[in-house]
Amino acid sequence: MRKEVDVGQGGIRVTTTQVTARELGKRSRAAVEAGDRDGWLALFAEDAVVQDPIGPSPFDPEGTGHRGLSAIAKFYDEVVAPSERITFEIERSYLCGDEVADVGIIRTWLAGGRHVAVVRGVYTYRADGNGKLAALRAFWEFDATELVAAEDV
Repeated sequence: MRKEVDVGQGGIRVTTTQVTARELGKRSRAAVEAGDRDGWLALFAEDAVVQDPIGPSPFDPEGTGHRGLSAIAKFYDEVVAPSERITFEIERSYLCGDEVADVGIIRTWLAGGRHVAVVRGVYTYRADGNGKLAALRAFWEFDATELVAAEDV
């Protein structure tokens, strides 16, 4: 949340600007691309949940998501950090209330840098009203992931 103070002819006026879910999504992607673990984790509320992908997967066998900052940090360390590089290409974005749904492609250079996992999906972010992410949910099919040679990307 950002506050702006305007001292004009009518006196002092304080305007509060909410950080949108779209902006939080952009910050999340930027932190991941930069390898900024602490910056990424700072975007989440204490009781936030990350479901990437939604449902059971090798990243979340029970399919219940990673709840709370400790679990989200573990997800980062085990899934995001080992990657050589991750990029995001958002093709469309739909902001509705406190949530945004981004349609696009995530490319992940796997450890060793020889292969890239290409994932097409819908990535949603929900803001908590206090400038933090309450949820990051990713709709993509694990079995539909394309694995390509890095030199082809």
